[in-house]
Amino acid sequence: MQSEPEREPMLQELEEEVWAEGREWMRQRLQQKLQARAERISQNFSPRGSKAGATAKKKADADQQRRSGGGGD
Repeated sequence: MQSEPEREPMLQELEEEVWAEGREWMRQRLQQKLQARAERISQNFSPRGSKAGATAKKKADADQQRRSGGGGD
């Protein structure tokens, strides 16, 4: 029995493979950039002394009390 020679990939198959590799590289690169930005933002964010942050926390606490049935109504 003779084995058939291995078939060379068609150009379209090569193109699809390269596109897939490129998409994966771009996805990883975007993930790295987004992670770096998130880390920079989190380092610059200081919730202490922020009126907007305090107001948002009060609203969230009130919403939580309302959902749990508490709150003195």
